[in-house]
This record gives sequence, structure tokens and C-alpha cells, in this order.
Amino acid sequence: MHVAMADQAVCVGTAPSAHSYLLKERIVTAAIKTNSQAIHPGYGFLSENASFAQYCHSNNLIFIGPPSHAIESMGIKSTSKEIMSKAGVPVIEGYHGIEQNPDFLKNQANKIGYPVMIKAIKGGGGKGMKIVLKESEFFENLMSAKRESLSSFGDDSVLIEKYIQQPRHVEVQVFADKYNNCVYLFERDCSVQRRHQKVLEEAPAPRLSETIRQHLGETAVRAAKAVGYEGAGTVEFIFDNVTNMFYFMEMNTRLQVEHPVTEMITGVDLVDWQIKVAEGEELPLKQNQIKFKGHSIQARIYAEEPFNNFLPAAGNLKYLDCPLTSDEVRVETGVREGDDVSVHYDPMIAKLVVWSETRSDAFAKLKNNLAAFNIAGLSTNVQFLMSLCKHPELLKGNVHTGFIEEHKSFLLAKNLPKPELISQAIIALILHEENYTISKNVFTKDPYSPFTTQTGFRVNHNFVRKIKLKHNLSGEFYDVSIEYYEVGSNNSKFKINFKNKDVDIESNVNGSLDPSRPNKFHLICEVDGTLYKSNAAFLENSIHLFNKDEQNEFTVILPFDEKTMDSDEQNTVSNETIIAPTQATIERINVSLGDNVNNGDPIVVLTAMKMEYVVKAQIDGKIEKILRKEGDSVRKDELLVKITPKN
Repeated sequence: MHVAMADQAVCVGTAPSAHSYLLKERIVTAAIKTNSQAIHPGYGFLSENASFAQYCHSNNLIFIGPPSHAIESMGIKSTSKEIMSKAGVPVIEGYHGIEQNPDFLKNQANKIGYPVMIKAIKGGGGKGMKIVLKESEFFENLMSAKRESLSSFGDDSVLIEKYIQQPRHVEVQVFADKYNNCVYLFERDCSVQRRHQKVLEEAPAPRLSETIRQHLGETAVRAAKAVGYEGAGTVEFIFDNVTNMFYFMEMNTRLQVEHPVTEMITGVDLVDWQIKVAEGEELPLKQNQIKFKGHSIQARIYAEEPFNNFLPAAGNLKYLDCPLTSDEVRVETGVREGDDVSVHYDPMIAKLVVWSETRSDAFAKLKNNLAAFNIAGLSTNVQFLMSLCKHPELLKGNVHTGFIEEHKSFLLAKNLPKPELISQAIIALILHEENYTISKNVFTKDPYSPFTTQTGFRVNHNFVRKIKLKHNLSGEFYDVSIEYYEVGSNNSKFKINFKNKDVDIESNVNGSLDPSRPNKFHLICEVDGTLYKSNAAFLENSIHLFNKDEQNEFTVILPFDEKTMDSDEQNTVSNETIIAPTQATIERINVSLGDNVNNGDPIVVLTAMKMEYVVKAQIDGKIEKILRKEGDSVRKDELLVKITPKN
């Protein structure tokens, strides 16, 4: 999509970022080739790479960001902690030195006291970050953090810090120019996270007094000035909910993914400011001129499986419909319908940003616009985000970095579909088939052909059709019987019966399905006297229903599938198999044929979308088969290792 939007596009390499976007020489060559004067590094890749900033300068290109010395000082967490401590910025107790011997680091962790946090010194975005709850887990997490750090940042050095349980993640947007002017544009709360990566961000942070807000801002400015900062930056703090104390965590020497919420409440175009500062201008506003109004929230739309530990879900965006945008609703994305979400990059599909006068109104607006984010073809977190927006503790502002884990029974409930929802799915399928066959009349040139109608018309009795339907989230199957008792009009009527081991329900249903574009339909139907409206999408043998409260996917079980269901169930994952939980690359295999393993031992390490995942043994036993090797790309649910149970 970015290539299609560009005036000029230059190929810088193949898909893996190590072969393209992380190669500074190719980026600079592309800039020179297109007669560019400056490079805006964006959010990731080389945006916080000091040598890249210096390389731009040595090639007479303006790097739109801070000077390389500031990136270097703040990019190495151990160095930045030392600088902050000298500047009077509070820091968390920990080890920030250069010694990286694993035994030495373990001793440091023991001195600090568990739980501890292992962090890549050049890390960001949750990569190279592990929480260690007890001593026996230290080495495993240390090695994993080092591998992630080396893969993402080219350096496996880490630091060890005391882990504050249930903290908030509060960050301050700062901006500085070349003339020693530095301001803060208030704070953002980014506490709602999974796998140490942000999901929701909001500005201003809830439940902060004006005194603390001002103290945070002034401390962030002091931090920026301590390293001679220029441009846009974010100073991140760990905020202790119990004591209301905050501690320096790190400084992101770039524009953040969540910067739009700051723009929405302040009215400041941060990218415009970046360009002005890079051109040598002073900051457009002084501190006393910067005010905020209202409340803004950003939700990150990810290709991932919330009900499978938020594992990334690479695949094709076969269907994508975004909310309508306005001054109060922003949608920022780099993909279109039909694009692939690749295993080589972050799984983010889009950012949805809303603004309203109050926090409660902003969450209501966010939920309504999430409902208009209709995606099919791969798994996403949209339904999860809709549930998140309804949680009473979140709406009260009672957030912390463990919020999702604490409330996962509510947020990740695999609820059974309501009867009226099943009826909607069934009538959507029937009406979609009718629309399809009617469209074929154009090609037969015979509007009365009995072979191009699916009205179910019979002379002496009503036609009854039987299908099997699966609700994909809950895994429930329903045997469905559909009686066509009024046909031939635009508003067909049916009697629908569906049942399984728990339910046996009969409903009278009628409705209409209006196509707004290929594969997208607006469904209006009446179920037992109550009117419902939804959007529907059809992909192969699946039905996707989107309404204001929830999003659901149903699969029509075809006769062939039904015959093979029993045999499929016999081949499901057992404790004796190591299965790939997602499409990924095998980073390491920790065992050999014949090895004895215990329940919980790490067997295979996978990498996908710049993150590492460890697949562990579920039983005690012996390694019987190893079916793949390190470096192999594997599919989701692919068998990797087989274990013979211990007698």
C-alpha cells in the first residue's frame, strides 16, 4: 500500500527486514537516487539506530529525528539509567552494567529479589523482555530474551531490574529544538498490554492529579535536556499505583505509534513539528501555550489469535471494511483488502483513534467504530477489543500492565452464540445463495429456468432443507432444519429449527440481504418478531456476521467435511505431540532423538513476527521423532516433535 501511495518507489531488498529495511546503505542509496533531502525513519527498523542517523549526516541527508549522540545515550538502557540518575530522574533498582555472564546476571537477580524483569538494553516494543518469577526460571528466560534482542536489535546485552507488580505504563510526549527549548505535550497511559506490547493507549492518563501530571511532564523535560535532545521523543515511566511514585523506564527517541492520541487532545501536528525542527526552526509553541482538551483513545488492530495466547496470525486480508473517518475518528493503516499480513513484520493491521469531550464518551465512540471494523480471512483482535471497551474496571480507569491477564476470564470468554444470532447466520446464507442464483439468470438468458432458482418452491408441500453449522469461536455444532413456507418475494419467510446436545430451538425468520459490494451484504431480518441488523461477508463456506455488539464466524459443514469429522477428531493434538501454535520459523530445537524430557521442558523455540515463542513438553517421556530442523518455516498446527510417554 505504501508503494502504491508513493510518488516514487525504490526496491531495497526482500521481505525479511534484515535483508532490506535494516540495511542502512540501501535506504540511503534510495534517498540519493530519488534526490531526497531528508529521511523520516518512521516508528521501527532504523528509527532508533544512532549509526544510521550518523550515516545520513555523512551523506548530506537530514535525519528527521534527534542527533545520533542522544539516540546512542538513550538507546542503551544501562547508559540511559545512569544519565537519568545523575539528572535527578527517579530510576528502578537493578543491574545496568556491561557484564553479561549468565551466572553473574543470575546472582544480580538474586540480590535484587524476585520477581525481576530482564530487558534488552537496546530493546523496544516488548521484544527482548521477560518477567522471571523465581530463580529456577532465570536461565531459560535470559536465553530467550537474548535471542529476541539479537534478532531484533543486533545486540543480545540485557539489564536486570526489580519488577513492580501491577504498575501503570505512563509516558510523556516531549519535543525539543536546536535552541535548548523543550516542552511536554502531556502524557499517555499505555497500561493495557499483552506480551508487554501495547493494545490500548489513551491521553490524558486517567486518575492523575494535576500536581502529578505537571511533575511527570517537568521530569520528562529534564530527562530530554540531560542528553541534549532534539525533535520528538517519549519518556516512559513505570507508575506505582500504590504509592503514586513513578520511575524512569526508557526513552523512545522517535515518534511513537500512539502519537495520534496526543495530536487529538492538543491539536498539534507532531510530524509537522518534526519537519520544522529538522529545518532549523524553533518550536512553534511555548509550554504555557500548550493545552489539552477532551480525551482520545487508540486501539491497535492486530492479526492475532486472542483465544490462543495472542499468537500472531499471518494470512490474507480477504475482506476488509474500515469505519468512516472524520475529525474525531482516525484510521491509520498500511494494508488493503487482498493484501497479505506477512510473518516477517509486526502483525498490526491498523490503528483506530477516536476523540470525544469525555473519557466515557470516547470509549463509547471507540466501541461503535470497532464494530464497523469488519475483517475476514484471518484472525484479529477486534472482538477482544470490543469486550475490553465494555469492562467496568477499564471504564473506571483502574488499569495496570497486568489488566488483561487479571480479567481474561471476562475478556476471553468463549460464549455460545445467542439463538437469534444463529438464525441470522442461517437466513444470511439462504438469501446469499438466492442472490447468487438470481445473478446467474443473466447468463442463462432464461428467467424462468428451474435450474437457476433456490426459492425452495414445492407444489404440494413446503421444502425442508438440512445443514450442519459450526460456531467457530465456541466450537459448537448445530443441526439445522429450514422450512421454506413463503417464497417468491423479496422478503422470504422461513421456519428454522436448530439443535445440539444442549438446545432445541425453533424460530420464525424473514429478512432481506442487500449487496453493497461483492461479498459484502447488509442483512435486515426479523426473528420471532424482533428486528436485527448486521453486515455479512461470505468467504468460501464461512459466514461472517458483524453487528454493533459482537462479531462471529460460522462454518457450513459440507457433506464431505461431515464424513471426515470423526476421523479428524481422532487426530487432534495430544500431550505426546509438539505442534506449531502459529505459522513461524524454527529458531532452535532443544532436544535430540532419544532424549528424556520432563513435563514443562522447552522443546522447540519458534519466531514469528519478530517475537519468540517456546513450545514445551506436556508430559514426561522420550523424544521419538523430530520432523523438522532449525531454520524451517512451519505452518500452524504442523507436527514438529513426537514424544513417547514415560511408563
